[in-house]
Amino acid sequence: MLTSLRTDKPVAPGFEHVHRYWDKKTGQYGAKIKPGEYFVSEEGEPITTVLGSCVSVCARDTVFRIGGMNHFLLPEGSNHSSWSDASRYGAFAIEALLNEVYKRGGRKKAMEIKVFGGSNILGSNDVGQSNVDFVIDYMRTEGFLIASKDLGGNQPRKIIYYPDTGKVMLKKVAAIEITEVAAIEKRHLKKIGSQPVTGEVDLF
Repeated sequence: MLTSLRTDKPVAPGFEHVHRYWDKKTGQYGAKIKPGEYFVSEEGEPITTVLGSCVSVCARDTVFRIGGMNHFLLPEGSNHSSWSDASRYGAFAIEALLNEVYKRGGRKKAMEIKVFGGSNILGSNDVGQSNVDFVIDYMRTEGFLIASKDLGGNQPRKIIYYPDTGKVMLKKVAAIEITEVAAIEKRHLKKIGSQPVTGEVDLF
C-alpha cells in the first residue's frame, strides 16, 4: 500500500522533484516517476510508474547494484531510424539515466537493461510503436543486450522496479484506467511538442 510522502529521509541531489512515498508493506521508501522523469538509487528503493504509449528503460550495474528507471515519450512524427530531433527526446532520456548510474559507480560492461511499455492507447497514431522501435534500435546501436522486455499491445502497464536485484513487478492496467493514462500522455505530448530538447546527446 502506498502512503503519502515522508520527509525524514534526505532526497538524493537532482531528484528533489520526484515524488517519494513510504510503502508500509515492504518498509521501504520508493519513487514514483512521471513522463519525462527518471530516478536512480544505490539503496534498492523501488521505482514505480504507469506506462501507456511511453517506454521505460530499467538499467543497473549487476555487481554494484546501482540502478534506475526512466519514463519517456517521443513526440508525434518521430523517425527513430534517422536520429531526428524528435528522437533526441528518447536518446536524451536514456543518456541521462545511464550517465547518472555511471556517475554513482556503475559500469557499462556490467549493465543489465530491461525495457517496457509502448502500448497503442492513443487511437490511430503510432506513438507506441515508434517508442518501441526507437528503444530497440538504440540498444542495438549502442551495444546493450536487453535482458527482459514487455512491449507493445493495447493495455497500459504498471511497473515496479527494484534496482538492487533487478526484479520487475508488472501488471496490465484495467481498461477503465486507459482513458486516464491516455489523457496524461496527450498532455505530455503537447508539452514536449512545444519545447526544444535541452542539453546535448552524446552516444557512447
